[in-house]
Amino acid sequence: MSYYSYNGGGFMSNVPSAVKHIILISIGMMVLTFLNEPLMTRLFALNPFAFIKRPWQIVTYMFMHGGVFHILFNMYTLYIFGSVLENIWGTKKFLIFYFVTGIGAGLVHIGVQYLTGDFALTVGASGAIYGILMGYAMLYPDSRLTLLFPPISMKAKWFVLIFAGIELLLGVTGSQAGVAHFAHLGGLIFGFLLIMYWKKTHRLYSRD
Repeated sequence: MSYYSYNGGGFMSNVPSAVKHIILISIGMMVLTFLNEPLMTRLFALNPFAFIKRPWQIVTYMFMHGGVFHILFNMYTLYIFGSVLENIWGTKKFLIFYFVTGIGAGLVHIGVQYLTGDFALTVGASGAIYGILMGYAMLYPDSRLTLLFPPISMKAKWFVLIFAGIELLLGVTGSQAGVAHFAHLGGLIFGFLLIMYWKKTHRLYSRD
């Protein structure tokens, strides 16, 4: 099944509008971070002590990334799964889903930071990306996904449930420092809740 139509305009011309602009903005933010990392992180990374004074951080942190591999993984996943959702929902509805899950992920992460006293700056679209994975799995639960490592194929619904369990385990045990596991869980939770709300209001497949 194809979700894209070729119009001869190159790779990015086949990417839906919202996904394309999120990728381009994220790349731009990465370039600016390379040029002046202290300023960019101070202004745009999610700081649990400063985001009340700089409320835009709850949005801008999603466009910041901690390195090349970080942004490559997130943007590749966004391109693969986000493109499917945007083509189904349309740009406006996809952006609502993306920002609800990303903002929700950030709030969950900050809440856990205050509970545990483990404070750090947070960057990355991972919370929203996990929300997109949840959205995809709920729309296409029986589609098969294959991991790169290990090369295991499984249905999308089991893929997301397994990843949720791993994130919960790693978050509770603190065995993988430097990764915002509860932000990932927050993205999954908010993605699930928003999909369920749209289902209940019969708006899941509407392009509003």
